[in-house]
Amino acid sequence: MTLYLVRHAKAGDRSRWVGDDRDRPLTGKGEAQAAALAARLAPLCTGDVVSSPYLRCVQTVEPLAAATGRTVRADERLAEDTGFAGALALIGELPDGSVLCSHGDVIPETIAALQRRGCAIEGTPDWRKASVWVLSREAGDDATTVTSATAWPPPEV
Repeated sequence: MTLYLVRHAKAGDRSRWVGDDRDRPLTGKGEAQAAALAARLAPLCTGDVVSSPYLRCVQTVEPLAAATGRTVRADERLAEDTGFAGALALIGELPDGSVLCSHGDVIPETIAALQRRGCAIEGTPDWRKASVWVLSREAGDDATTVTSATAWPPPEV
């Protein structure tokens, strides 16, 4: 049983953005990364598409949702500065093949929390924008136990 935890694609520069950071969009490169992620994840996405409500996260998984006939469900538990507890809860709740999109603070905290709970990190961690963590859950009655995690690098665009 597998879930996919995506870091949002390349967004505009935070220090130059005027306005609410929740509304900061993807750059052209980020849009290309989102399209490449959709192509890679579409055959694997058999569950829900859940995102931080921040625009850059939603935009990262919108092409995937469109390609698979799904809608993006925004969830505050994946928002920036929310810690790992909400992400862990979602990992336990979502069906196999779901894709979650979050931020560069939440994802490392979530992976560290999974590791403390016995998850094996396979390969080299990758925290860059548009990277994907493949989370393997143990089959059986308790689908919340993540046994291994592997990071895919961002798509070449």
